[in-house]
Amino acid sequence: MAVYAIGDVQGCFDALRALLDKLQYDPGTDRLWFAGDLVNRGTQSLDVLRFVKSQPQAVTVLGNHDLHLLAVASGQAPRKKRDTFDDVLEAPDREELLAWLRHRPLLHHDAAVASTLVHAGVLPQWDLPTAQRLAAEAGDSIRRSDSNELFTHMYGDTPDHWQDDLGGWARLRVIINAFTRLRYCDAHGRMDLRPKSRPGKQPPHLLPWFQVPGRLTRATRLIFGHWSTLGIWNADGVLGLDSGCLWGGQLTAVRLDVNLPQFTNVACAQQLEPLPG
Repeated sequence: MAVYAIGDVQGCFDALRALLDKLQYDPGTDRLWFAGDLVNRGTQSLDVLRFVKSQPQAVTVLGNHDLHLLAVASGQAPRKKRDTFDDVLEAPDREELLAWLRHRPLLHHDAAVASTLVHAGVLPQWDLPTAQRLAAEAGDSIRRSDSNELFTHMYGDTPDHWQDDLGGWARLRVIINAFTRLRYCDAHGRMDLRPKSRPGKQPPHLLPWFQVPGRLTRATRLIFGHWSTLGIWNADGVLGLDSGCLWGGQLTAVRLDVNLPQFTNVACAQQLEPLPG
């Protein structure tokens, strides 16, 4: 049995199939972990959702594009110019797929492979038990039948830091932003969600979240996607897997159930112009 973690697919189903063929993926025994953002910007979001949902051994965490699809489908957020998930919204099995997506977690931890999966990051002041607890708290709100109301409050960059006494929508927004949008923060763990460039081009007071001194999750291997300009990152106790498939880069998988991570990738057709940086 192999355990593979895969970076952001974002509706690029042809690339996903090519990657799984290259891995010689066996759905009967192998396990797939997806780092979120299954949908949007690519042209095959429906195919990706149907496929991942059909795999009994697959795990996926929610990414910001997955949450945006849920918000648009609920009528609580407007579509954006570059959204490409009409195939999901118009599908006959739309409600089944959306219900399944809504029940995906924000964090997945597996002690057997000593790894924790999130979409974007974990605030440096959270240890693993705290991150697990907060991910479950926000996940419960996303799953509840009244969670449409959450989507009206989910968008926004503030508050930009965690406090234990935060409450209400502000508390949930910080948690969701950390797990699905985080790239940079300052040495005190204050998030800045605006910079998207690779490390070295950010404002000088900011650090990649995983390089903040004293980060409390250094004892566990964290796996994430979200950051296409970062590319593959295998350092600082983390594995970054967004290698820019959507932008004409690669779709990458890493095997986790081995002594050293083993990376496999396939080239991707360009769906959008590459981001600067």
